[in-house]
Amino acid sequence: MARFKKFRAPKIATVIGSGTTIHGDVNFTGGLHVDGLVCGNVMVEQGGESALTLSEQGRVEGDIQVPNVILNGTVVGDVYASERVELAPKAKVTGTVYYNLLEMAMGAEVNGQLIHTKDAQPQMLGYDGQDIKSEDPDDGAQPRVVAFDSADEESERAPRGR
Repeated sequence: MARFKKFRAPKIATVIGSGTTIHGDVNFTGGLHVDGLVCGNVMVEQGGESALTLSEQGRVEGDIQVPNVILNGTVVGDVYASERVELAPKAKVTGTVYYNLLEMAMGAEVNGQLIHTKDAQPQMLGYDGQDIKSEDPDDGAQPRVVAFDSADEESERAPRGR
């Protein structure tokens, strides 16, 4: 059985207090603790382990690009974490969360998508503008639906009517 190394957040080097509002992007290294409001993106400088801790009073209106993220406040934007994301009970994210390792407590909310990825870059779906059309739209073929029961045996059945 594999044992995971316990995560230790880096020492907090920067604090954004509860009465503070920052308009613009925040670039940091080490640890950042946010109790206030950041209206902009939160990103780390290249190299080193960095972590963002967003307290229950904290709010970020913008994207977060940090390897390790601990959220207990509100984020309106996407979260890109190349290492881990911890969503505490009061966390509320409106946006997509890209993560490698995810810990989510009961009560945390994600109004968007959770996407597991080894890298922190978004994976966009392409669209080439061409519609896919069948040669014979009414060929009578039933789509194949595969279901697995509790014994992991594959069974094939026609889809239910609408």
